[in-house]
Amino acid sequence: MMKRNIVFLLAVLFLCCYTSTAQRKKQSKNTAVFSNVIYNGDDQIYKNNPLKPDEFYTPILQGCYPDPAITKKGDDYYMVCSSFAMFPGVPIFHSKDLVNWTDLGGVLNNVSEFNPHDTGISAGVYAPGITYNPHNDTFYMIVTAFSGGLGNIIVKTKDPMKGWGSPIKLDFGGIDPSIFFDENGKGYIVHNDAPDKGKELYEGHRVIKIWEYDLSTDKVIPGTDKIIVDGGVDLSKKPIWIEAPHLYKKNGKYYLMCAEGGTGGNHSEVIFSSDNPKGPFKPSSNNPILTQRYFPKDRANKVDWAGHADLIQGLDNKYYGVFLGIRPNEKDRVNIGRETFILPVDWSGEFPVFENGLVPMQPKLKMPAGVTNKTGKDGFFPNGNFTFSENFTSKKLDYRWIGLRGPRENFSTLSKKGLEITPFEVNIKEVKPTSTLFYRQQHNTFSFTATVDFKPQSEKDLAGIVCLQNERFNYVFGITKKGNDTFIVLERTEKGQSKIIASSKNKITNSLRLQVKAAGDNYEFNYAANGVDFQTLGETVSGDILSTNAAGGFTGALVGLYATAANDAHP
Repeated sequence: MMKRNIVFLLAVLFLCCYTSTAQRKKQSKNTAVFSNVIYNGDDQIYKNNPLKPDEFYTPILQGCYPDPAITKKGDDYYMVCSSFAMFPGVPIFHSKDLVNWTDLGGVLNNVSEFNPHDTGISAGVYAPGITYNPHNDTFYMIVTAFSGGLGNIIVKTKDPMKGWGSPIKLDFGGIDPSIFFDENGKGYIVHNDAPDKGKELYEGHRVIKIWEYDLSTDKVIPGTDKIIVDGGVDLSKKPIWIEAPHLYKKNGKYYLMCAEGGTGGNHSEVIFSSDNPKGPFKPSSNNPILTQRYFPKDRANKVDWAGHADLIQGLDNKYYGVFLGIRPNEKDRVNIGRETFILPVDWSGEFPVFENGLVPMQPKLKMPAGVTNKTGKDGFFPNGNFTFSENFTSKKLDYRWIGLRGPRENFSTLSKKGLEITPFEVNIKEVKPTSTLFYRQQHNTFSFTATVDFKPQSEKDLAGIVCLQNERFNYVFGITKKGNDTFIVLERTEKGQSKIIASSKNKITNSLRLQVKAAGDNYEFNYAANGVDFQTLGETVSGDILSTNAAGGFTGALVGLYATAANDAHP
């Protein structure tokens, strides 16, 4: 087994080194320099609901930060989310109070160990779990990796602030694993899986399995697996997609909390209890304990799809739950993606219930006792309406800037001029690492403005802004060349089919300011040759292709600083 693992690791290292070397060889020397980037979020809901001194906003992580899981050591809280093919994998945040969060980057940041270079944007890694084990003072992050043949993996650390160990491959199938440590130190892993062969009763029929976990070898113990939930709360009603399980222990009893109904309009959170971690588990008579599926679809300020939750005890000894939800635009389209929300949880009875999780959700919450809202200040992650300005003058990039299918450092460098992107011979529609520095769209109403200095040398050269839901659904807005003339172009790609919908021939002698501006479903692409006076290229266009509704998948829209030496957007 050890020999096979060594051979596999050597093969992966060779492939990664070959891939990155080949990528560098295919990079153009014609760099694009970006500077003075401003993201401004301006949603009406936050204007209509200003905060009082003792309030904070939920979602606590706006933009594509779905599938949250949370743990704590003392008064340090750590939360992880799904990242799919974004890089680094599994974003992680730290807090002292569940209100103010600091971005720590990504857990899986070594491309030789996690390399989603050839996966669609909704593959990569998703549905992580994170658990602190006080018996050995170790944090465990467990996740399913849909790339590189990894499957279910676990990584460990004594201190999440200082990085994580290498992935350890686990020998079981299925998805959505999480790890639980009992009071006696014994470890268990629960996860979603298909029913036993020949026992799948209907589409969406899934089960929850449990394994005993050997802490000395970091392996599940063969033969200890058992199905502890079949189908969901009530198999006779054909429940679908029981998943995202988490085990807890309170007052001597074991609680299993899961998502049910699929990560869409029927999403919910349900809970079971047992006297033994391996069951049998009894569902609560009050299930679901969290959902938004019962309310009118046209309700104002709608939050929907609530589920995929995890529970934690706060500093005030009160329980809280983090979970995913969406805030669609006025056409009920989901462009921002699934975000991380939080609610207090009432666990005064046998089963926990999310407070106000079964009524239409509101954007504000009361802060835990003694907490001061510092979001957006002192290095804490912002929420509500905010402006993020970036001049690329720091020694390292803010963690909000991410790569796709590979490290941002492979194509970008910080210089006195700004951010220099050396283009790959890859365009945004290919399932390969792209030379694009991405930022998550975090509001339905927003603007993203960037100054770019770029002189295309051929029709293959393009630099500018990309708005992307995935490789088959996106807008490209940038500078390119045709013959001896320079053009600003806007290309729409839908279902993989691309069309130039607007272009303008311009003699660009200085840097150019490019801007995407959205008001719900309406997107405008503007440019200012003199840096001040913006004009719209073409007409207002629909953001439909930037929605999950049109594009499918699990991600939210990204806005990127894009350069390519393989342009096919020709005027």
